[in-house]
Amino acid sequence: MQYRKLGKTELDVSILSLGASSLGSVFREVNEAECMRTVQDALELGINYIDVSPYYGLTKAETMLGKAIKDIPRDRFLLSTKAGRIEENVFDFSKQSIIRSLEQSLKRLHTDYADIVFLHDIEFVPMDVILEEALPALDQLKREGKLRFKGICGLPLPLFEAYLPQIEVDAIISYCHYSLNDTTLLDLLPLLERQNVGLVNASPLSMGLLSTRKPANWHPAGEKTKEICHQAALFCAEQGADIAQLAVQFSTSNERVPTTLVSTANPSNIRNNVHWLEQPVDEELLREVQRILEPVKDWTWPSGRGEFNQGLRMEREAK
Repeated sequence: MQYRKLGKTELDVSILSLGASSLGSVFREVNEAECMRTVQDALELGINYIDVSPYYGLTKAETMLGKAIKDIPRDRFLLSTKAGRIEENVFDFSKQSIIRSLEQSLKRLHTDYADIVFLHDIEFVPMDVILEEALPALDQLKREGKLRFKGICGLPLPLFEAYLPQIEVDAIISYCHYSLNDTTLLDLLPLLERQNVGLVNASPLSMGLLSTRKPANWHPAGEKTKEICHQAALFCAEQGADIAQLAVQFSTSNERVPTTLVSTANPSNIRNNVHWLEQPVDEELLREVQRILEPVKDWTWPSGRGEFNQGLRMEREAK
């Protein structure tokens, strides 16, 4: 396993990290034994960073993860969680809510601190709430020793372009923007590097778009994007390859991207993901997959407040 520095935190993070959303039955129903084994195998294979949120499975993911890590020495892994998003359409970034949320998360996770706490999907609320309530809450929690570093996360990249010049954070989570079908995250790297902000890239499979199985019904991508991504996955299968392997190799190979989160509650999946890092990239297959994906390259979908979605390449605009 390779490790890279996460911005100004100076944390050495594994280039592949574990996203614990799957432990909350977000993609399919899971059983506790598989969840425990997945986390344990990930750590044994060299993954040292795990990310979770109380929103995933409405606290189920944190509860499952807490059981898995309860008896593992705390210095064996780095842990991040989130605050602010409560349900699909329920957000509370007030200072009191952020403080209460983290305290409850720490209890579920059987630890007394998080290495990083991210404000979860901040594109849905007015900026002044984040600046005047949520970030001061994280500062207080840091002074109290309940977190080491603070960050923000969300989908639209203009979100970070708007916030980062105004605030002091240690890291961000960006998802679905550095994968085979969307590499627009590269445009944000100069800003992150100037401010030495750590980058956590999430979802190299674009939340299930890059799969021979159809994505979940809730997936917000447009129909053409779903269809073209499905075609690329089927093409790989016809060649005797797995598009997931290509996607993981692609997302982890860029040295400017410190770590990429993959979410699974299947022990064999996490073992495969780590094994793929040691395999050479099939460059010919990669070129052909990129050719198939070209009609929907860098297409995204709206999320949150309108001002953060302006100028983005979306399917409804590209038709």
